[in-house]
Amino acid sequence: MASVDFLTPIHSSTKRDYVARVNEYPKAEAMKIARRYDKEYWDGDRKFGYGGYRYDGRWRKVARAMADHYGLKAGDRILDVGCGKAFLLHDLTLEVPGVEVVGIDISAYGIANAKEEVRPHLQLADAKKLPFPDKSFDFVFSINTLHNLYTFDMVEAVKEIERVSRRHKYIVVESFRNEEEQVNLMYWVLTGRCFLAPVEWDWFYRLAGYTGDHSFIYFE
Repeated sequence: MASVDFLTPIHSSTKRDYVARVNEYPKAEAMKIARRYDKEYWDGDRKFGYGGYRYDGRWRKVARAMADHYGLKAGDRILDVGCGKAFLLHDLTLEVPGVEVVGIDISAYGIANAKEEVRPHLQLADAKKLPFPDKSFDFVFSINTLHNLYTFDMVEAVKEIERVSRRHKYIVVESFRNEEEQVNLMYWVLTGRCFLAPVEWDWFYRLAGYTGDHSFIYFE
C-alpha cells in the first residue's frame, strides 16, 4: 500500500475560516442539511456544503496525473465510488480517450446535475455494496467519500473496492496529524463520521485487506 498524493494542490487552493464556519450557523443543523446531499449541499449556501459546485476544469490536472501514474489506456474500465457530479470522471475521458467510466453515488441530485457527457454512466448505489462483479474494473478510486461512513460501514466499503478491482485502487480521506488539524477538521467538515488519524486509517485498511494506494486531506 503506497501513499500517492494527487489532491493537495486543489485542496490547498481554497481558503477556509474554521472559526467562522462554526459561528455563522448552528453546526448541528448545518450537518443535518448537508447529509441530505441535495441541492443545498451541492449548490446552496457555503455553510451547507460546496456553495455551488460547478465544472471549472480544476480536476483535469488530477486526471492527467492519475492517467500517467497508473498507465491508463483506451479500453480500461474506471469506477469512481462517490462520484458526485463526476467532474473527475469526465476529465479522465478527455485525458484518456476510449476509457469506459462508471460512477456511483448516494446523491440523486449530484447525479442528476453531473457532467452531461458522463451522466448516462452514473447510478445511485451505496459504497458498502457495489453492484458490480468481482474484478470488473482496471482502476477504482474514491475521493473524500469513505470518511462519511460509520467505521463498520467504511470497512465494508473498502472491502468492496478491493473486490471489484482487478488492478489499481486509490482512496483519499480526510485526516489529521496534530491537535490543530483535528480541531480544524471537526470545525469544517459537515458530512464526516470517521475522524481518524493516519495510523488508524492504515489499521482499518489492513483490516479490510486493502492493497491499493491512498492519501489524506489535511485541514491546516
